[in-house]
Amino acid sequence: QDLHSPLAVPKVPSSPRQEFPADWSIKTRVLFMSSQPFTWAEHLKAQEEAQGFAQHCRATETTLPQSVQEPQLCTELRCAFQQSLVYWLHPPLPWLPLFPRIGADRKIAGKACPWAQDEALQQVLMSDWSVSFTSLYNLLRARLCPYFYVCSPQFSVLFRAAGLAGSSVPTAAIAPTTRGLREAMRSEGIEFSLPLLEESRTRKQKNSEESLGTETADGLGGGSGVEDAGEPAPSDDDDDGSFSWLEEMGVQDEVKKPDTISIQLRKEKHEVQVDHRPESLVLVRGSNTFTLLNFLISCRSLVAVAGPQAGLPPTLLSPVAFRGGTMQTLKEAVHQDLPACGLHPKTLEQLSQCPTLGKSSIRLLEMKDYAYTWKA
Repeated sequence: QDLHSPLAVPKVPSSPRQEFPADWSIKTRVLFMSSQPFTWAEHLKAQEEAQGFAQHCRATETTLPQSVQEPQLCTELRCAFQQSLVYWLHPPLPWLPLFPRIGADRKIAGKACPWAQDEALQQVLMSDWSVSFTSLYNLLRARLCPYFYVCSPQFSVLFRAAGLAGSSVPTAAIAPTTRGLREAMRSEGIEFSLPLLEESRTRKQKNSEESLGTETADGLGGGSGVEDAGEPAPSDDDDDGSFSWLEEMGVQDEVKKPDTISIQLRKEKHEVQVDHRPESLVLVRGSNTFTLLNFLISCRSLVAVAGPQAGLPPTLLSPVAFRGGTMQTLKEAVHQDLPACGLHPKTLEQLSQCPTLGKSSIRLLEMKDYAYTWKA
């Protein structure tokens, strides 16, 4: 879905497609299930692993055979699998979990962080990080990098190259955001939109109009529904001039009017309500992404000043190589069939079902013949 055009949603189900819709959120794990075993994906030979790395670095497009009789003997398939596991990361700190960064204090606590109390070391890390960040953006603008992520303890940023997500210009999506961050971006001259918030407002307005139209058609409005519908909603901008009728009556001094601060707080309330919510997603387009780059490099809230993540630069994740990036591979785990694992068949069948733990409490647990049942 194009975040810049949230209204362009088909009203009727679209025809079946062969491609999966793009999901731009980062996942920590993915599960593939198949009736065929995945034994071909394990125990790669050294030559196959090296060939997979070389294909990734050279951006080689691999053409796989249409039908593979013996996947375990297909070198092209095994090399392509290794090629698809590669990604690039900065900063290179293998003893720290660098994703996810939001809510990661507990996992990072107790780890060695020599820069936490060393401001000089923090400046070196941030300087090196700024070079890597700028390198990634230049690759993106040259269309040599399709996308990359910036993950900080407060928010994450997805940069996408022109041509992706239905946009002819580079875009950057930031989530979650706060009113303070959005105001800081405005003060730097960064133009942005809140597409999910706009979509939510449009949907509510449409539902309200449809509901009003139904009531009017059924005669439930009593003849006043149409007049009320045409009346604009009161705006906070008119608060300053909405007390002129008190002056005409001569009682303006006796009636306590809201001061400017109260009016401003009421205006800000609507903005604060979306903080940290999905609707707070900010979309930046075109040349504003370059201004956003400079803003993030100098943004103080990008790096934690206290806690386990203090002084640790944001994580940069990219599918292609960039200056200062280190090659990483996703960890794959192939699970064999479980009938011979030693568990009772009924127990194994229960374990294969969708979990209910966490969704409801267990009131009764009964074990019999190495199998167990429970009641929620």
